[in-house]
Amino acid sequence: MKMLLKVLGGLVAAVVVLAVAAFVQVWYFRPLSIDIFFEKVFLKPVLEEPELLSQLRILEPMGIDFHNDDLSDASVAHELKQAARLRESLGHLQRYDRAALDQTDAMSYDILDWFLRNGAEGERWMFHDYPVNQMFGVQNSLPTFMLSIHQINDAEGARDYVARLEKFPAKFGQVIDGLKHRESIGVTPPKFTVEKVLDGMKKFIEPAPAEHVLYTNLKDKLDKVEGPGADGKAAILAAGETAVADAVYPAYRSLIAYFEHLDSVVTASSGVWALPDGDQYYAWCVKNHTTLPLTPEQVHQTGLAEVARIEAEMDAILRENGLAEGGVGARLAKLAADPSQLYPDSDEGRAQAIADYAAMITDIEKGLGQYFALKPGIGVEVKRIEPFREKTAPGAHYLSAPRDKSRPAIFYINMRDMRELYKFGMRTLAYHEAIPGHHFQIATAQDLEGLPTFRTLSLFTAYSEGWALYSERLAWEFGYHDDPLDNLGRLQAEMFRAVRLVVDTGLHHKRWTREQAIEYFLDKTGQPEGDAVAEIERYLVAPGQALAYKTGMMKIVELREQLRQRQGGQFDLKEFHTRVLGAGPMPLPVLEQRVLGGAS
Repeated sequence: MKMLLKVLGGLVAAVVVLAVAAFVQVWYFRPLSIDIFFEKVFLKPVLEEPELLSQLRILEPMGIDFHNDDLSDASVAHELKQAARLRESLGHLQRYDRAALDQTDAMSYDILDWFLRNGAEGERWMFHDYPVNQMFGVQNSLPTFMLSIHQINDAEGARDYVARLEKFPAKFGQVIDGLKHRESIGVTPPKFTVEKVLDGMKKFIEPAPAEHVLYTNLKDKLDKVEGPGADGKAAILAAGETAVADAVYPAYRSLIAYFEHLDSVVTASSGVWALPDGDQYYAWCVKNHTTLPLTPEQVHQTGLAEVARIEAEMDAILRENGLAEGGVGARLAKLAADPSQLYPDSDEGRAQAIADYAAMITDIEKGLGQYFALKPGIGVEVKRIEPFREKTAPGAHYLSAPRDKSRPAIFYINMRDMRELYKFGMRTLAYHEAIPGHHFQIATAQDLEGLPTFRTLSLFTAYSEGWALYSERLAWEFGYHDDPLDNLGRLQAEMFRAVRLVVDTGLHHKRWTREQAIEYFLDKTGQPEGDAVAEIERYLVAPGQALAYKTGMMKIVELREQLRQRQGGQFDLKEFHTRVLGAGPMPLPVLEQRVLGGAS
């Protein structure tokens, strides 16, 4: 018996050693299986990002929640570590024999190869960005994360919430170190950005801690939780109030102090051409966001041509509706200011607008069966952007559902000023952000089976935003813009994206001034001046990103028409949409191969 136990013990030890060796080989070196490698490339960096884990909720269904009381590392050292890991992953990928892979794995190889190569090329520019600006940054993204992503379903979730509040100073300190590093190499944000970020942060910490949204959010959600009892809830709330006062507010004051320093040294609001090697940086930005080998000048000329085409179509509709005098932009602005196109600037008006958006989404969803074989398994709801971030937030945006589907996706609407929300533009916005736009693409990708996890993530702006803009056109083709004014709203939205091609390249390539770009934007789009200013300032802090929308849409339309010509009477729109949506996001050159080459 002793001998048997000894043998069994030896076998168990051998199995453990082999298991450990296998884990070490997979985790620290190149796995033998490329499928395991694909998952490792996704999982290894994600496991180091607590905030992303909370958003994805891929571990919670397994009862794993170690990450929910922590914040993601924002240090320079962490950024450098991620860049080194990317280069290592590219080297490992290229050691696999692509020719030996089946079609699905070969496509995964091509997508990942493009992503890693592009990232390695962009490592030179990793500190050429503005991580704290009027659009996004720790000062508004972290509170939004706490309010919208962090879930409080029990006492543990509430205590985790407080623990995260207590870690605000460390996170903000890391961000400040990164900003100082950028300043040391000559990368500082535009003057207007500094001023607006300062204004927003100062207002954010004006309320007393017990009246602050980060505390009232905790209180409201904890009130609905069963389990800890009155004393337990009181203790959690007391800790939460203390965390807001002693951690959150000091974190903001430290960032405010640094931005006050920047305000004293920054003078210009220029494009990135003004940064060290700025022209080369922008050329990479164009490629990074469009995923195509386009030059800034090519994009600029395409934009001018599209602006002229769309302007002619809009002019015809405006004339048919009695608006013939003045430029297209001025006439659009006049129509948008008509009381018949506006909701009351009140709680009732906002509630009615949200209800109308929801009805539009429900209406189009019912009629899409003949055009789509793939549909998402979760719904989307309409919500107002929280007032604390609406001043500098975009007009609308989409927030995907977590992987465990513990909440629906959200179509956020900015309702800071109801004069900016005119009725003839609503359908197009709903179709872009929700159905059949972002929701169909992103939620469908989450449901795809048999693909590496990274292929279900929105890694390519030109693909995801190109699809959303294509969806606006698609809804018109399906007959959901029967009212000429609704179609005018569609054309205005497309004009908006065509103008982006002109002004983004204008600012960063042709060295336009901020004011010159605003004037062009107003003249062509007819959007309110506040929107125009917000848009131009967005392009100044996110160079090249705005190019992805129209570029991606044009590529998808081009591929559809090429496939239609090739297949003739055999062309099936539903099958085309499956080709576009059925394999997850990808760079546009790989999408072209899938659509026209028929790869899986």
